[in-house]
Amino acid sequence: MAQTRANGIIIEYDTHGSETDPPLLLICGLGMQMIRWTPAFLQALVDRGFFVISFDNRDVGLSTAFNEAGVPAIADVVASLRRGEKPNVPYRLEDMAADAAGVLDALDISAAHIVGVSMGGMIAQLVAADYPGRTLSLTSIMSTTGNHALPPARQEAMDTLNNRPPSPFEDEEAFLAHSVRSSRVIGSPAYPTPEADLRASALAAVRRSYNPTGFGRQMAAVTATGDRRAKLATITAPTLVLHGTDDPLVPIEGGRDTAANIRGAELVEIPGMGHDLPAALYDRIADAIAGVASRASR
Repeated sequence: MAQTRANGIIIEYDTHGSETDPPLLLICGLGMQMIRWTPAFLQALVDRGFFVISFDNRDVGLSTAFNEAGVPAIADVVASLRRGEKPNVPYRLEDMAADAAGVLDALDISAAHIVGVSMGGMIAQLVAADYPGRTLSLTSIMSTTGNHALPPARQEAMDTLNNRPPSPFEDEEAFLAHSVRSSRVIGSPAYPTPEADLRASALAAVRRSYNPTGFGRQMAAVTATGDRRAKLATITAPTLVLHGTDDPLVPIEGGRDTAANIRGAELVEIPGMGHDLPAALYDRIADAIAGVASRASR
């Protein structure tokens, strides 16, 4: 792993595969550190001929934290939007898209295949819209458009975001139990991840970096950015929208709306998939990403 300065902040990143292969930039979801991309998933992409770049978004992992900014109240952000005002937040998703472009600059990469999951899918959409010359193809996974008319998350899934876990430094076992429960609520019912793997992932993340207030600021950025459909309509890169039909956090309608607002987008719906990337689907997902990348090369 390495660090670079991009868009005025420090960003932690890593690379996988051969630099001579087409570059592919992975963008993490809400509160997700780049180590959540498992070695097996990264290898699946490398095996399909990509030079894979992963990084910690701002305010998570080993990238710059904005702790001095505090955490905006989501209710205040929503109220500002309803009044037609610009919310007072430390940053927006557009800033995080600029971070992603900055990582490519740091590696002297002119353009890449852009892949994002959940919030990372929203950021990836903005990279494709705001930096069309940097985007070879776009893959938006289990993400949405910001369209407020779409069905909301199921209450139990929303609770996983809003209920803060116990401190891992005061009660590690309670923290891990909370992490497992949350993962089960939003995870893929047809492809459950073994509990031991969920615990190991949560423990590795907290031992690497623990910044719960960053999660709140990222959530504020998502809320403040709002409806992106007008920008989605400007995207010209070949686009794949991949979504699980059993996603309780970002319902399938979010993926369908994304595909409907990007000209020529391919929509792949996976039955039994929730709001995670189960190992049983790595090859299918990697194949789909390779497919849209091949459209770009043609």
